[in-house]
Amino acid sequence: MLLRPFLYTALLAAPVYFASCSKDSDSSDSAKLEVRLMDAPGDFRSVVLDVRQLEVHTKEASSTEGWYTLPFQTQAINVMEYVNGKSALLTNADFSPGTLTEVRLLLGPDNYVIGRDGQRYDLKTPSGQSSGVKLKLDNVTLRDRETYQLLLDFDVAKSIVERGNWKPNNDKKERYLLKPVIRVVAQDIRGGLRGTVTPAAALPQILAIRSSITVADTFSTSADASGSFQLGGLPSGTYRVEFYPSTNAPSGQAAYKNIIRSNVTVVNDQTTDIGQTSLN
Repeated sequence: MLLRPFLYTALLAAPVYFASCSKDSDSSDSAKLEVRLMDAPGDFRSVVLDVRQLEVHTKEASSTEGWYTLPFQTQAINVMEYVNGKSALLTNADFSPGTLTEVRLLLGPDNYVIGRDGQRYDLKTPSGQSSGVKLKLDNVTLRDRETYQLLLDFDVAKSIVERGNWKPNNDKKERYLLKPVIRVVAQDIRGGLRGTVTPAAALPQILAIRSSITVADTFSTSADASGSFQLGGLPSGTYRVEFYPSTNAPSGQAAYKNIIRSNVTVVNDQTTDIGQTSLN
């Protein structure tokens, strides 16, 4: 039986080079599930969420079975840093193909805001939300060798409620309540990247690093014996493609070099061909 989350984990602060966040497009019998968090702006300097756990549900909402915990490292995220198209990568994991019905975000007790006055105000969460924020998904089906992205759009203005009877001389912990209002944007990710390298004998590892976001995503593959390579399931954006030869050049020949190609554009539903890259 194939367990649903398995293999690789991509965390918000994961190292870039050859880390466990690398995603090999040749994995079989699995899809990729990417979860991101972004923010609709609000009237605060900072809004920090104590994100503890991410789960997805594969059965009907009424069923208590079929919940799976995604690979994730507990972290405090200032959602105000992720506006105007920027997003925080929460996790990117291999997952069995199939249908998802819900996603659940579990928050810890250490949520707070920094107001325009520069003061910190702890956010109190109603006890009824201790089980997490459940968000329904419609028509989300993960398919083999494809990537699906769940973008959690956190609405600050609607999620943070000031108590009507609060006064400036009251306890700062009692000023605001946190009642998360989150919109889920679900989409297939079908961008691609391909090309060739010379000499093919260099057998390089190839990293495609999406640099047009706050926290870079890293995708990896290797060139085959003919020098060809291809990556699938890439989100749209601007990439830096890095080549690292895994072999040494024969005696008397020019040494193989690490090569970086910048400003490579990937568009959803298209495969960008970057042509040939020389490693001499």
